[in-house]
Amino acid sequence: MSLLHVIILAIIQGMAELLPVSSSAHVIVAEKLMGMDPTAPAMTLLLVMLHTGTMFAVIAYFWKQWRKTYFRDARTFKTIVGQLFVASFVTAIIGYGLIEAIEKLILHGKHAQVEQLFGRLDLIAPALAVVGILILIAGLRHSREQAGSGALSSEDRADGSTGLNMNQAGWIGGIQGLCLPFRGFSRSGATISTGMLLGVTKARAEEFSFALAVILTPPAIAREVWRLMKAQHLAGAVPMASAMMPSLLGMVFAFLAGLVALKWLSRWLESGRWYWFGIYCLVAAVAVEYLRHIGY
Repeated sequence: MSLLHVIILAIIQGMAELLPVSSSAHVIVAEKLMGMDPTAPAMTLLLVMLHTGTMFAVIAYFWKQWRKTYFRDARTFKTIVGQLFVASFVTAIIGYGLIEAIEKLILHGKHAQVEQLFGRLDLIAPALAVVGILILIAGLRHSREQAGSGALSSEDRADGSTGLNMNQAGWIGGIQGLCLPFRGFSRSGATISTGMLLGVTKARAEEFSFALAVILTPPAIAREVWRLMKAQHLAGAVPMASAMMPSLLGMVFAFLAGLVALKWLSRWLESGRWYWFGIYCLVAAVAVEYLRHIGY
């Protein structure tokens, strides 16, 4: 894997991370088009580290907004911490339980790992289609509600006046858990759409979804580092530091690309129609299925 490949993948990740279109699916398709194996331990680690880079970009960009929303008083902070804990706990139960079930009941094998499915376009295409339908439903409902009652004021969006309760947080966490084993089932698209369908404002659902991503990323990194170490031990491969260097470079480039994308896209996202992303995911599902059909 050359430096140019890393830069290309980092740019794709940075541009797609803010959008609910599954950045992982876009990176994996790009890897396959460049002749790489997305299921290899080094590549799955690279994918996670690209997410880490854009996670830091999200933190840097949204920090002032989060500080105003989540840290304005002790009660608000305690509430959001509780909601994030509940959502993350449900994610862990459902997500990692599902991963264990897939590895033991479907993949079998002594060294079976769910990452073996990450390069399968026949799974990515339907995952994109499912999340596309979910986004489309949430977006069309949101548009009808806005047309009927008028758009929320900026003050409503800022203080989350429509609320996010523990039950809604649990449902969002559960949907996030379903996203973990399947590339193409956009985590942000599914969680934000679920929040909207549960009556949470779009802006509030977006804030909560990005905050959940910050919590989810460290254990994902730990899993992929462990997977790479295990693979190198079995194969007697190159030292860990050399294997991780492309991933660390990718993280830096993804951070820079993510910042650029956030500045470019954030205002457009606020005024854009959510269901457009559902349509895009459905089109992308057809494109991925075509690539699978011709041999990728």
